[in-house]
Amino acid sequence: MAANVRELCGLTEEEMVRFVTEELGERRFRALQIFHWIHQRGVTSFGAMTDLSKELRQRLGELATLRSLEKDLEQRSMDGTIKYRFRTTDGRRIESVYMPSEDRKTLCVSTQAGCAMGCTFCMTATMGLQRNLTPAEIVSQVHAVNTEIANQGPALSPRPITNLVFMGMGEPLHNFDNLKTALEILQSEQGLNFSHRHITVSTVGLVPMIERFGQETDVKLAISLNASHDAQRSEIMPINRKWNIQALLDACRKFPLRQGRRITFEYVLMKGVNDADEDARRLVELLQGIPAKVNLIPYNENPGLGFESSGEERAEAFRQILADGHIAAFVRKNRGRDIAAACGQLANVSSLTTPATGT
Repeated sequence: MAANVRELCGLTEEEMVRFVTEELGERRFRALQIFHWIHQRGVTSFGAMTDLSKELRQRLGELATLRSLEKDLEQRSMDGTIKYRFRTTDGRRIESVYMPSEDRKTLCVSTQAGCAMGCTFCMTATMGLQRNLTPAEIVSQVHAVNTEIANQGPALSPRPITNLVFMGMGEPLHNFDNLKTALEILQSEQGLNFSHRHITVSTVGLVPMIERFGQETDVKLAISLNASHDAQRSEIMPINRKWNIQALLDACRKFPLRQGRRITFEYVLMKGVNDADEDARRLVELLQGIPAKVNLIPYNENPGLGFESSGEERAEAFRQILADGHIAAFVRKNRGRDIAAACGQLANVSSLTTPATGT
């Protein structure tokens, strides 16, 4: 893509107004029309913007683009989960996971191609960091999957995505500026208008960015903790060698929470690594004084990484210890394992057991 071509899907409402009034010399209301076409009606071509003049649509086609992603692969799980792989204009591949349930339709969104955090149990980490995604590439995942849902007939409800979790490829706070812009676009009343209550951003623990995240956004925070003491966490999550558990939990205690809101702590249970009763009891002590809930995630086994799942029985025993310590804890149902779409499995590797639908 030429450097001077603007990705309109990645412009906030204010940025759209500046682009249209200053660069195109048009009136402000034209900017709002374009913003509506992109973010409320989901159009992917300027020709579809029928209330704009032909001349303006032609100029937009010369100076801007609406397409930053192309669907590269689609895979469907037996549990209803759908994994989409998208190709960027420079050939990077990223994945998004759609998880429908009775009460919500959740999209797991990627913020980077690959990841720099190096967590030893995660397949995405094996890719390394290729690059940050732009705001347009982040937002385009939501638009693309919304369109897919609407176009797939009676088997899926045409209602749009209701919840967003930024837990896909990459560390969201490592790409904070682009994430923040994308959140502003997604929450805009003139666009998709997602509520702050329905958006969760997960981090492995970039402590300085947690404070900034709390000051500059209003969405929910999730912490990928996965250990009950520093030696254990440093072994599986290198970020802990820079900001240890105490520093991370201090940042959580200072995090501005709306009334009634809690921080979610994600804890991936790995057999013989972090799943002992002693780990659960230490976790109870660590979380004292923090409005918290814990999502226990039985490990999704990845080839070559050397970790095993603790299993359902051990997960329930671990949860009971947390509950006895007055910590709200839930064993999260893993979705999309059969298509390598579950937590920690996103690495652009197609499932060998489930047929894929390409485009």
